[in-house]
Amino acid sequence: MSVLLARHQSIRATQSLRWLDLMSGCGIRALRWGLEALGTHAAGTELWINDGDPDRLPLIQVNVQKLGCSTQLSADAAEVLLHRSILQCQWFDFIDLDAFGAPGPLIQPALQALRFDGLLFLASTDGRSPTGHDRVGAIRSLGAAARVHPASWEMALRQQLGLVARQAWLLGRGVQPLFSFSEGRTFRLALRLRRQIPAGDEQQLGLVARCERCGAQRVQSLLKLSGWPACHCEEGHGKWSISGPLWIGPLQEEALLRQLIADAQDLAPQQISPITLRLLRRLQADPGDCPTVWPSDELARRLGMGGPPPLGRLVRALHAAGYRASASGVMPGQVRTDAELPELLQICTSLRVEGI
Repeated sequence: MSVLLARHQSIRATQSLRWLDLMSGCGIRALRWGLEALGTHAAGTELWINDGDPDRLPLIQVNVQKLGCSTQLSADAAEVLLHRSILQCQWFDFIDLDAFGAPGPLIQPALQALRFDGLLFLASTDGRSPTGHDRVGAIRSLGAAARVHPASWEMALRQQLGLVARQAWLLGRGVQPLFSFSEGRTFRLALRLRRQIPAGDEQQLGLVARCERCGAQRVQSLLKLSGWPACHCEEGHGKWSISGPLWIGPLQEEALLRQLIADAQDLAPQQISPITLRLLRRLQADPGDCPTVWPSDELARRLGMGGPPPLGRLVRALHAAGYRASASGVMPGQVRTDAELPELLQICTSLRVEGI
């Protein structure tokens, strides 16, 4: 995905580019940028490759010596390189920040080192904190409350997006999420830095609540935060479990994903993995514009059904009833919808009756 995003930027570039692989390891990602993403813009591109371990530099140098672009190799601590680049006004068009653990301390300097409309590809391997399994860790690294949720991967991505947005807003800048995905261990985001905060973007930061008993979900923007209404438990005995602040806006930029798919299909079959194409199509089909997500297994369990309703039929039935709905592109077997839980369960019941 990083290579496709870099290739997309290179194809459409009208000026020379500067890319930074901030934590490069042996340099394989930067090498793939140089071999697969640059195309006709190789001569005008600067490829910066950094890893904090100086013992890796000889291997990186061997790996990139035949690239047709300018390369800058370094073994600096990530924050040192970013702050030096800011002081020297060396802005980057693309920064890939693939950190071990939580990347929080590096987010603001990475944003400051980005050119306007530049791209940040951000990864985190801290799965416990944003998924609610280390609540103290979430307070420390995200400045947010994280609670266990069936859509845990998505909640982790939204927590991370919320943190990036807040850091950008402190600079008077805006961010546009391009795509967000996870396989359960690493949580990856691609964003575009905006010169100004888009009007109304502050409404995209909010809280997500889930009743631990009945499974009802509610979403509130921080700008319009008020008391939580009653859930669907009998006699009001429910218990809201609240996560946030986190990003409650879209997770994917459908137009960009459509272009990435077109770019990928221009490649030879051996250059693009079928798994990557399936991921792109799955994300394109689900903009992630509604943070209320239910596993189909949970719906079937609450109804005493033998198995979950087919996701495709459920999504079509929700559309027919006037609701927004899509199969989650982030976690398999989950439906995203703005329908309230009673209506959602009623539609599942009607599907079961029709299938008898």
